[in-house]
Amino acid sequence: MQQIKATRMELLKLKNQLKTAEKGYNLLKEKRDGLMKKFMEIIKEAQRKKEEMEKFLQHTFQDFILSTSSMLPEEINQIFYPKAFQIDLKIEKENVMSILIPKFKKEIRGDFKIYSQFTSPLQVEEILKRYLQALEMMIELCEIEHSARLLAFEIKKTRTRVNALEYVIVPQIKQKIKFIRTKLDEQERSEKIVRIKIKEMISK
Repeated sequence: MQQIKATRMELLKLKNQLKTAEKGYNLLKEKRDGLMKKFMEIIKEAQRKKEEMEKFLQHTFQDFILSTSSMLPEEINQIFYPKAFQIDLKIEKENVMSILIPKFKKEIRGDFKIYSQFTSPLQVEEILKRYLQALEMMIELCEIEHSARLLAFEIKKTRTRVNALEYVIVPQIKQKIKFIRTKLDEQERSEKIVRIKIKEMISK
């Protein structure tokens, strides 16, 4: 406190700093609360999508096992031939509360139907379509979970700033203001006493 200039100009400067800090605190607090609300919505959505995907995959896998039970391993491998088709992912970004959230756009090239439709069960094509649908669900879930991670990082950063303003910066500014006011009051009392004494000396 010894380094603080106990002047009215310094007091005015600190008052302006306090006003700015409190305004920043309120804005950051609103941002933090908004991010938390969005984060909870995304977490609930991710949990719902995950459960939905797991049930979908479980039923699809069961149907696949039943429909291909009479097929040879070579025939099953041909169904999942890796070069049959290709999926390209493009990432676009959406601004959500100053955070760039990724949006995955898929593009499918080629055809997965390179197997023999005469020797394969009728359900295979439908099951492969469902697996492709499951892949889309996975991509969507990855997008949601990555968004949640970005929001969690931003929430942590915003919370740190809020705490710094609430518990460090604002109290320090208030303490300095209080110190200057005390010093100015002391100076004013001292000057008042001096004026009184001067008047007394003049009146004698």
